[in-house]
Amino acid sequence: MLISYPVAAVMLGLLAVHAGGPIHPGAILWGSLYGLSQAVGVYWFYAALGAGPISVVSPLAAVLNAAVPIAVGVAMGERPGQTASVGVVLAMIAVFLVGRESPDDEDVRTHRFTRRVAWLTVGAGIAFGLDFVLLHQAPAECRLWPLFFARTAATVLIFAVAGATGNLQLPSKMPLRLALTAAMLDTFANVAMLMALHAWLLSLASMVVSLYPAATVVLAMVVLRERVTRWQGVGMVMAMVAVAMITAS
Repeated sequence: MLISYPVAAVMLGLLAVHAGGPIHPGAILWGSLYGLSQAVGVYWFYAALGAGPISVVSPLAAVLNAAVPIAVGVAMGERPGQTASVGVVLAMIAVFLVGRESPDDEDVRTHRFTRRVAWLTVGAGIAFGLDFVLLHQAPAECRLWPLFFARTAATVLIFAVAGATGNLQLPSKMPLRLALTAAMLDTFANVAMLMALHAWLLSLASMVVSLYPAATVVLAMVVLRERVTRWQGVGMVMAMVAVAMITAS
């Protein structure tokens, strides 16, 4: 994060200048809140994964990540069609199944889902869900400027926390190259997400974006040669069906 966040901020700044658009106070406010929420969510999520079982932490956080913007969207008056609503339900189940790990995994046997892990997981899931809501509030006419302020605010927070905890050390060699690659992917993902949130209903766009664990699982299969459990396979199929139902509306 010490590498990827500031690099992503620079890339987003260059893209924002190229895309144009005014810099309204709303872009600074909602963008910064989005960046801080995301940074805090990532920190809590990593803390939960380090102390608790991945098979419980990951799917629970993912479901909350999807549920929060859907609830906010409905509260704001959004009414997805019947097909899309069924697709949303399938998608939430798919997110849960894809995020599950095998019950025989070593992590399940050595890590317990304590009260602290539970609070960290719930906090991370809600923070991730609020990311969509906060970014959706940013003025569309400001184009990419909210993303620049988001990454800038998150970068300041990350460096402050790293400095306060004695972790202000930059990686080298392979970790550095991976962090730079992550910054590039993060930049394009954030641009695509912002465009989707401004062009679509909050409840539907956020739900489709929340299905990203399926892509992670596929990449783990191809790149890392990891084995997929039966339930993860079922979840991936449900995710594809859910996306088709949501986008068809």
